[in-house]
Amino acid sequence: MGKDTSLQLAVLPKELRLILFIINRQDKDGGFQDNNELFMGVDWDLFLQLVDHHRVFPTVYLALKKMDNHWIPQYVIETLYRKYFKNTLQMLYLSRETEQISRLFLENDIRVLFLRGPVLADDLYGDISHRTSVDLDIFVSLNDLDKIDDLLLDFGYLKNEYFSTVLNEWKWRHHHLNYIHPQSGLKLEIHWRLSEGPGKEPCFGELWKRKRKSSLTSYPVYYLEKEDLFLLLVTHGARHGWSRLRWLADIDRLVKQGLDCSKLKKLMKKNHCLHVGGQALILASHLLSTPMAEELKALTLSNRPKRLAHNSLFYISKMVNLHTYPVPEDVARYHQRYLFSLMSYQKKLLFIMSFFYPYPMDAEVLPLPKYLHFLYFPLRPILWAWRKTRKPALS
Repeated sequence: MGKDTSLQLAVLPKELRLILFIINRQDKDGGFQDNNELFMGVDWDLFLQLVDHHRVFPTVYLALKKMDNHWIPQYVIETLYRKYFKNTLQMLYLSRETEQISRLFLENDIRVLFLRGPVLADDLYGDISHRTSVDLDIFVSLNDLDKIDDLLLDFGYLKNEYFSTVLNEWKWRHHHLNYIHPQSGLKLEIHWRLSEGPGKEPCFGELWKRKRKSSLTSYPVYYLEKEDLFLLLVTHGARHGWSRLRWLADIDRLVKQGLDCSKLKKLMKKNHCLHVGGQALILASHLLSTPMAEELKALTLSNRPKRLAHNSLFYISKMVNLHTYPVPEDVARYHQRYLFSLMSYQKKLLFIMSFFYPYPMDAEVLPLPKYLHFLYFPLRPILWAWRKTRKPALS
C-alpha cells in the first residue's frame, strides 16, 4: 500500500475516542470489561457536548442500553435518553411533513427527491429514531424553482434567505434556498444542485431516472439510489471537513449495505471526486472500523485521499462548527485552504475562472440597467480594484 495510511487518532480528545469505542460496539453484546481504562478521567460534560455536536446521541444511547454501563454516571445516561426521546418525536413529525410535502409537490407536477431527513434514517438505520435531523432537504429541477416558490408561499411558507444576483450567476454559485413555515417552524432547504458550484455533478434528470421509492410513507416519496447517495454524502461531508461523526456513520451504514463498486467508481470518476470518496472511506475505516470490498479500497490508496483524511482531523478533534457566525479567524483560514485542496483540478480551474464572472458587489459599486449588465465583464477588474482601495477609507 505504499506509505503509511494510519491516521494519528491520538490527537482526538479522550472523550471522543470513548464515543468512537461505544459506536463501534453498538452491534456487539457485552460490556467494557477489557477497556476500563477508557473511562478513567473522562470529562463527562465534555463527553455530552461532543455527543451532541457530532449528532450521534441516538447511536450512543442505544449502544449504552445494551452494555454494562456502570462506569458511566447516571446523569449522562438520563441526558442521552432525553435527547433520544426528543429526537424521536422530531423525526416522527418530519416523517409526516415529508409525506405532505411530497404530496404537495407531486400533485402540482413537480418532481422531488428527498436528500436526507427521515427517509435517509429509515433507509440506512432501519429506524427513524436512530438518526437526527432538524429540517428537510429537497432536490428539484432548476426549471421548477419559480413554480415551487409560488407554491410554498401559497402554502404558508416564507423564504428565509435572499441573495443579490447579476447575470444569473446564482444558478451555479449557490445551490439551495431556505424556507420556513412560521406556524409549524418547519424548515425546508430547496436544492437545485447537490453542492455549491462551479463544478461537475449529476443533473436532476439523471438522478430522477435512478431514483428509489421510500417504504417509510404510504404516499410516494422518492430519494436517491445508493451510488448517487454515496456521492451526495461524501461531497457534503468533505465540504464540511467531516466535522460531525454522524456523516461518517451514514457512510459506514451505506457501505455495509453494499454498493455496486463498478457503477460507483464510474460515477465518482465522471464527477471528478474519486479522491473525496477515498477520504471518506479512510476516515470511516479508521474511526468506525467500516469494512470495505477490495474495489472500494482502491479509492483509498493514493496519497491525496490520505492527505485529505489527515487534514479533516483538525475539524473532528476541535469540535469545529462551521455554522456559527462569525467562524473563528483561525478556523476560517484553515477551512479556506482545505476547501481549495479538496477541489478537483478541473474544479480549481473553474473556481479561478469564476473570479472573472461578475459578482453582485460589482452592481452595488456601479449600478447599471439590466441591458448593460454585459459591461460588468470588462469592468470587473476595475470594480474589484475600486472596492479594495475603498475598504480602508470606509473603515
